[in-house]
Amino acid sequence: MFLYGQTPAQAGATGSMLGALVPFVLIFAIFYLLIILPAKKKQKQHNAMLSNLKGGERVITAGGIFGTVKRVLDDRMEIEVANNVLIQVTRSSVSGVIDPTTGSEKK
Repeated sequence: MFLYGQTPAQAGATGSMLGALVPFVLIFAIFYLLIILPAKKKQKQHNAMLSNLKGGERVITAGGIFGTVKRVLDDRMEIEVANNVLIQVTRSSVSGVIDPTTGSEKK
């Protein structure tokens, strides 16, 4: 079916343009499923871990510092890294909670 004033060659060009778009849509869908969805899931888990932090838990920061949470504030927390040595770190810099039974990071 041709539109008014359209030649058969122009009608075929529209169909081939749509056909050329399909691989890009498929690549985007695969990219979304393999990269974006797992990253969103991991971010949700990290945010849940941060919201559940309380005082007394052993944590590790993104910089590799181990310590015990002493006080949780809105945007940061105080971590005791040695006896009477407190440091303040942002909440987002805490990368994991240490399991007291195994001594390794909880998954």
